[in-house]
Amino acid sequence: MSFLSSSTPDSNLATAKALLSAAASLAATAMVISSVASDLLPSELTSYLTATLRSALSRFSSEVTMVIDEFDGLATNAIYSAVETYLGTKISPNAHRLKVTKPESDQTFVLAMDRNESLTDVFNDVKLNWLLVCREEDSRTFLNPRDLSSTLKSEVRSLELTFHRKHKAMVLETYLPFILAKAKEVKQNTKALKIFTMDYQSMFGNPNDVWLGANLDHPATFHTLAMETALKDFVLRDLERFVRRRDYYRTVGKAWKRGYLLYGPPGTGKSSLIAAMANYLRFDVYDLELTDLQCNSELRRLLITMANRSILVVEDIDCTVEFRDRRTARPTTGDSDNDRQVTLSGLLNFIDGLWSSCGDERIIVFTTNHKEKLDPALLRPGRMDVHIHMSYCTPCGFRQLASNYLRIKEHSLFPQIEELLQETQVTPAEVAEQLLKSSNIETSLEQLLHFLKTKKESHELEAKKKEREEKDKEELQGKELNDGDKGEEPVKENCNDEREVQLS
Repeated sequence: MSFLSSSTPDSNLATAKALLSAAASLAATAMVISSVASDLLPSELTSYLTATLRSALSRFSSEVTMVIDEFDGLATNAIYSAVETYLGTKISPNAHRLKVTKPESDQTFVLAMDRNESLTDVFNDVKLNWLLVCREEDSRTFLNPRDLSSTLKSEVRSLELTFHRKHKAMVLETYLPFILAKAKEVKQNTKALKIFTMDYQSMFGNPNDVWLGANLDHPATFHTLAMETALKDFVLRDLERFVRRRDYYRTVGKAWKRGYLLYGPPGTGKSSLIAAMANYLRFDVYDLELTDLQCNSELRRLLITMANRSILVVEDIDCTVEFRDRRTARPTTGDSDNDRQVTLSGLLNFIDGLWSSCGDERIIVFTTNHKEKLDPALLRPGRMDVHIHMSYCTPCGFRQLASNYLRIKEHSLFPQIEELLQETQVTPAEVAEQLLKSSNIETSLEQLLHFLKTKKESHELEAKKKEREEKDKEELQGKELNDGDKGEEPVKENCNDEREVQLS
């Protein structure tokens, strides 16, 4: 450009216009040639010429290009799907063309590159260029699994990754594995959660139809749970540690699963805690009703069809099915008892036996109102790893409920309510019901205060009544004992006499 600087400004401007005009003419000519070639030449010849030109140019280039096809034969290429998901998170807001979709099962819009669009990603300070290449193939010579209904043409898509050849090892060993992990995380965080229940009519049909799913829209989170802060923090830390320790579980030879037992009176928030766990981990929920099953083989069929990253829930485990005592020996004729009923050993085999390895990253949750009724074999570590007592409402739980329902953190009636909560057994569900009765804060708290006072008086009356009944029972037992002592002597003498006669 030195010849421009030595000329006058007018001549510089004229020269620049001439160069721009020449460049524009050259680009237009190239576009015309490309258009004419695509119209006049067969697509196979066009593809061959393009590939030949790229091969020739690559000899003089320090860059390398990796091609990732959408399909591997008739199977979906997992790397292509992962890259497509990952690049959707890297698209610039200033992009001029975007492909936007929203699957019915997902919660957010999905962005993707449009046909023949390019994108530059930066990873470890290395620039990596992506290009989405789309071409059409004659369906008579090519079968695209995504386009089975096509009778004339089928679109073939591939992603091309171009980078300096010195970064090849980094791309294969670090960048692509990072994309796979990131895509899995994105899909997990954006999917709509499901709750599944058993469809007994499909039990012996297609295994994929055994579970019926519906969207899980439960709003519970750990932030809104009416639990003690220390207990919530403990559960959160335990869940986080579990999902991070895949390699650790494999190293020690254990199935990657975690068992939780939630026990306590009804209305203490067991179901809400399960929903909060699902929302936090983005795990689907499988609600298993054992009373609907007839044998252990049906139980196994259900459990092995569960997806990974899921929560299996068995509510009221103490009363859903009457497990046979494992120590009771019963003679068998023909079929085994285990094949004709759901047994405790059958359930334990999935939780802790060989069948426990069928699936990864699963959480098993049992709930019960009566922990003391459960078989000790079900409670030991390795089966139910964490036992969580869901207690009656505490002052901490009440403040959380007041924040949830009334949007307040403090009030003059709080001290009285908290004092009564410590003296009365009231569930969080009962407290929440009182707070819902009115939209006025004062009215809601006064109604709750009245409810707690009434509940306390009722408990005191019941306690006095029970104490009186026990006292009357003790007095009656004492009276019967005294009357029995008075009438025993003649009987004893008669017995002795009879025994003496028999001996003689």
